[in-house]
Amino acid sequence: MCRNIRVLHNFEPPATEDEVHEAALQFVRKISGSARPSKANEDAFARAVAEITASTRVLLDELVTTAPPKDRDIEAAKARERARERYAR
Repeated sequence: MCRNIRVLHNFEPPATEDEVHEAALQFVRKISGSARPSKANEDAFARAVAEITASTRVLLDELVTTAPPKDRDIEAAKARERARERYAR
């Protein structure tokens, strides 16, 4: 999994459209092997990002969970601590 794509489900407040778009963009970049498409591929690249953004939004809206929503600040602090431990070695 691409490290830049973050979990977007079950947060309070819910994932923003920008977060969903950024995750879709990272996904398309990863699978295409290109951070920026050539002129010849711009339309296909943009269409893929738009379609994945829309699909991701549908998925997030339809997922059901009984777990309480996660707090973004607490999850970010946990991630920083995991990174600190990983890179301290």
